[in-house]
Amino acid sequence: QVQLVESGGGSVQAGGSLRLSCAASGFTFSSYTMGWFRRRLGQEREFVIQIDYSGTSTYSADSVKGRFTISRDDSNNMVYLQMSGLRYEDTAIYVCAARSRWAGNLFYTSGYSYWGQGTQVNVSS
Repeated sequence: QVQLVESGGGSVQAGGSLRLSCAASGFTFSSYTMGWFRRRLGQEREFVIQIDYSGTSTYSADSVKGRFTISRDDSNNMVYLQMSGLRYEDTAIYVCAARSRWAGNLFYTSGYSYWGQGTQVNVSS
């Protein structure tokens, strides 16, 4: 029933921009913190950025700070990841995830309950 479906991935040159989308369904979207994670080739999944259930606060990994922005549209159950100044090392599968508002705090990056399948982003150097 719960679904998180990412879209918007593709190939881009270093320095370029890309916007990823995540369509959520099957749960009370407005009660969940939403986040983006990524898995680079040969590496474990890592936290990228998240936005709290109210849309008031965001928290991002240092590696993407100032370059990536997360936003949410509760009226349409959508989460977005706006990426700019892309680098080769940003190449990864990007995954959308959801976490209950009651689990963790702004700086907590674990405890996510629902996960999408991911969308591939390739950045050419």
